[in-house]
Amino acid sequence: PRHKCGNQKSCPQNHFAFKIISGAANVVGPSICFDDTVLMSSVKNNIGRGLNIAVVNGTSGQLLKVDTFDMYSG
Repeated sequence: PRHKCGNQKSCPQNHFAFKIISGAANVVGPSICFDDTVLMSSVKNNIGRGLNIAVVNGTSGQLLKVDTFDMYSG
């Protein structure tokens, strides 16, 4: 069976599924999937080097904001 965000098993009821992939240098970009919706990825063109953050309402699952913080350039 298919599970949300490509996980190996389903989450319990009243829980959200998520998957965070950190990426690999310039070869594979990071991605964030939440409840079977990709929030950040190279395909969506909303990632950057450094920290990639998605803020989600923990009750409703609504995406509030995505942003990147370049820790290399200061």
